[in-house]
Amino acid sequence: MQPLPYCGSAPSPGELLGRLNLDPVLIGALFAFALAQFLSMRERRSRTYAICGWLAAAVAFISPLCALSVSLFSARIAQHMILLLIAAPLIALGWPKWHVGAQSLWVASIAFMVALWAWHMPTPYDATFTSTALYWSMHITLFGSGILLWRELVYHPPRRTGLVLLIGLLTSTHMGLLGAVLALARRPLFLPHFTSTQAWGLTPLQDQQLGGTLMWVPGIALFLWVSIRSLRGLWNTLEGAPSAEHVNQHESTTARIS
Repeated sequence: MQPLPYCGSAPSPGELLGRLNLDPVLIGALFAFALAQFLSMRERRSRTYAICGWLAAAVAFISPLCALSVSLFSARIAQHMILLLIAAPLIALGWPKWHVGAQSLWVASIAFMVALWAWHMPTPYDATFTSTALYWSMHITLFGSGILLWRELVYHPPRRTGLVLLIGLLTSTHMGLLGAVLALARRPLFLPHFTSTQAWGLTPLQDQQLGGTLMWVPGIALFLWVSIRSLRGLWNTLEGAPSAEHVNQHESTTARIS
């Protein structure tokens, strides 16, 4: 007998709203991470970002979306987009600021790319429906690498703006490419959804196309925000830097006074 997926059996439309995931270990872990980050922060804004990020993660894991992701590939992608494009950047913004090195940026971006592509290939994806360990391996590596990548992208010195723009562009490109591959595929690729989408008025291929679109468009939009944020930070730094003429005038005035 094949084991049930972590989120349970595929729900019918009539029972979905009652399908909360009340796993005490999950709830305890989310609360512990949120509390630890909250207590480590002193600024109200950082605490707000952190709490909002962990609440978004709770929505992804605890709400009926967890059960719906058993029926629909598009719901699983929606769950991942909430984690990667809402929860992860908010949690990253709630961390203390520090300047990162170029190597850390590349490591974080490569780790995220590997996790994203590997877990959305048919064989690894299908396996998460038969193993709770693999289900959590998928989400921990995706969510964890997403937080690390956003942490590197949102806090960086102005001199690394060009590198951040490059990594943001590469990340949005490969994320959009994966979404496009899924959206434009001519046949359904994921076996667990072959018989579970009809109750929701979708064929398996339509469900997959919707999921691919959900990955394709929002990812590009949010990484565009990162680029604009980085450029604005660089512009503010340049505006605040004293001009060479001003510095020379100040030095001449100081010399005359001396």
